[in-house]
Amino acid sequence: MRIGVPTEIKCDEFRVGLVPGSVRELVARGHEVAVQSGAGAGIFADDAAYEKAGASILPTADEVFAAADMVVKVKEPQAAEYRRLKPHQILFTYLHLAPDPEQARGLLASGATAIAYETVTDQNGGLPLLAPMSEVAGRMAIEAAAIGLRRPAGGRGVLMGGVPGVRPAKVVVLGGGVVGTHAARMAAGLGAEVAIIDRSLPRLRQLDELFGGRARTLASTMDTIETEVLAADVVIGAALVPGASAPKLVRRDMLPNMKRGAVLVDVAIDQGGCFETSRPTTHADPTFEIDGIVHYCVANMPGAVPVTSAQALNNATLPFVIKLADKGLAAFDHDPHLAAGLNVHKGRIMNEAVAASLGFDRISRRRDHLRAA
Repeated sequence: MRIGVPTEIKCDEFRVGLVPGSVRELVARGHEVAVQSGAGAGIFADDAAYEKAGASILPTADEVFAAADMVVKVKEPQAAEYRRLKPHQILFTYLHLAPDPEQARGLLASGATAIAYETVTDQNGGLPLLAPMSEVAGRMAIEAAAIGLRRPAGGRGVLMGGVPGVRPAKVVVLGGGVVGTHAARMAAGLGAEVAIIDRSLPRLRQLDELFGGRARTLASTMDTIETEVLAADVVIGAALVPGASAPKLVRRDMLPNMKRGAVLVDVAIDQGGCFETSRPTTHADPTFEIDGIVHYCVANMPGAVPVTSAQALNNATLPFVIKLADKGLAAFDHDPHLAAGLNVHKGRIMNEAVAASLGFDRISRRRDHLRAA
């Protein structure tokens, strides 16, 4: 198969779809890889490194897309990218379609097959291609919150871990999944007072054992969320419904009753955000204030640490890239977990949660339709 790796063009995105080591693995299996010149610059991998791994270097994105049977990216395709897609092509990347009807329409119009990292599953019901970036984003969320708490940034002027004789920051984590666990781990490590709120009692038991008293665990109710948020210095939004829009857990009318200078970090912003007042921001302009509450809503947080995050992502995605390269769409018949990643195919939405979030009718995922491709 011919695999194309374009340069990422989303604002402040420095990751790359395939690192040189992944290219080497694919070429060794007989596949061709075309990389856009400069695609690896954000991770300090120059064109020579990709050529050494066996890739061919093409000067423009137009040429990479035109040459590829499968395009491997990191972030959702921007308008200029999905307009380049053709019906015979596979796109493998993060999509986050639920809050993005414009992208969904563009992919439907292209006729291409689009597979989303964030809905690929594993045998335990987890999301293995979302997990590594969730780990990075969860840890970064506390770094962002610590900076946002500083008075020059508009925050309360509270040190995350406090000092002897002075109380530390109170951090409330909404969601006890991968993001929430790593955020809580970082916050507790800095000495903050941490509370984790989740709907699952079995998960709360796991977290209670994991943290050994360094974090409180609370069952999610409207009263609990409101009580904890109003008393918090930092709130981390880490709630996720796979493929669907994130639930709005912090309402607009709660903000006037929060502590002035408190910080909201919405890690779920890629899926629409779990704060009612959230809107996507960038690394260049990461925060805004509403009612004196600092909002950090960067939609590609791991893009700021691309050396770490690109390698971590490739560690997870490469086995699936290899399956698609070796078998094409027939890989879905052999791997139901990869099939769960199928979001768009031949002008149809193929994921139930995505379809529901976008207001589409219930869809079908017949295997004969896929084989007809």
